[in-house]
Amino acid sequence: MSRVASRVRFVGRWRASLDDYVIALVWSPDGKRIAAAAVSGEIRVFDAISGSVTAALPGHAMGTNALDWHPDSTRLASIGQDGKAILWDVQTGQALHTLKSGASWGERALWSPKGDLLATAAGKLVRLWNAHGEQIREYSDHSSTVADIAWKPGTDHLAVGAYGGAVIWSASSAEPIRKLTWQGSTLRLCWSRDGRVLTAGQQDSSIIFWDARKPEPSMMWGYPTKVRELAWDRFSKYLATGGGETVIVWKFSGKGPEGTTPIQLTAHQDLLTTLAFQQRGAVLASGGQDGAVLLWLPDKREAPLGGFRGQGAVSHVAWSPDDRLLLMGDDQGAVIVTEIVPE
Repeated sequence: MSRVASRVRFVGRWRASLDDYVIALVWSPDGKRIAAAAVSGEIRVFDAISGSVTAALPGHAMGTNALDWHPDSTRLASIGQDGKAILWDVQTGQALHTLKSGASWGERALWSPKGDLLATAAGKLVRLWNAHGEQIREYSDHSSTVADIAWKPGTDHLAVGAYGGAVIWSASSAEPIRKLTWQGSTLRLCWSRDGRVLTAGQQDSSIIFWDARKPEPSMMWGYPTKVRELAWDRFSKYLATGGGETVIVWKFSGKGPEGTTPIQLTAHQDLLTTLAFQQRGAVLASGGQDGAVLLWLPDKREAPLGGFRGQGAVSHVAWSPDDRLLLMGDDQGAVIVTEIVPE
C-alpha cells in the first residue's frame, strides 16, 4: 500500500490446494514465485500473479519440514524427515544437490543473506554448505536438539537455538562467537532487522531477548502458552509476539521494553499461529487457529484494519516484497493470495 488507510479490504487473487497441512510457505525475493510444502511431503511452486503451478517437486518421502528461497529466486532449499536437504532448480524442477543433514529428522534449511551459504539443522547438528552443495562446517556443540536457526541480517553470523539458550557462530570460524545462556527450551529465534536484538520464544511461555547494548538478557513472561510467533517491524522498533489469543507488541525504542506495558491487540478467538510485518510498511498481519487473518497498525490503533476468514486454521502468512499482496496457508492445504486495498 502506498499510504496508510483507516480500513482495508481483502480482494482475492487466486487460490490453490495442497493435499495436506501447509507446513511451509515462502515468497521468492523477486516476488514472482511462491513455494508451498505440505507436511506429507509435496512441494509446489506457483506463479505469484496467476497461481498456475510452474514446478511440482516430489519433496521428501517422509515429509517436508521447511523451505527457503535463495536470494537469486532461481533456487529453492528444502529439508525433511528423511534426513536430507535438497537444492532445487525451480525453472527445471530438477534437484541440483542432495545433502545429508546429519540426523534422521531435518528441522531447518536457511540461506545466508548473501546466498553463498546454506545452513541446515538436524538433531544436535548444524551444517554449513556452499552454494554448490559442498559441506564447509559442522557445528555440534549444542546441548539438545536444535529447534531453530537464524542468520544475523547482513552477516555470516548464525544463531542456533536449543535447550539452554542460543549459540552464535561465524561461518569463518569453528569456534562460537558467543554463547547466550538461559535455562529453558528455545522454540523460535528472530533477529531484529537491524541485527541489534536476538529474540527467543520459549517453551515456558516467555520470551528472552539479548540486546547488543546490554550485558545481560531480559525476559518477558506471563504468556498463556508457549511462544512460537515472533515478528519485527522494519525499523526494529516493535516486536510482535504470539503465545495466546492476543497479539502482544513490545516497543524497543528508547531504553527498551523492560518495565513498560505492551500494546495488546485483541480480536482473535483462538490461539495465534503466525505473525508477519510488511517489508517496508507498518502493517502487521496475524493468523490464528480460528481461521482468521487480521491486519493491524500497532503504533496507531488497537482495532484491526480489516480481516479475512478461511475454512481452516491458518498456518502461515507472508507479505509480497512490494507489500501489496498477502499470502496465506492453512491446515486444510489451502494456499491463498489476496490483494490488500485501502478503503
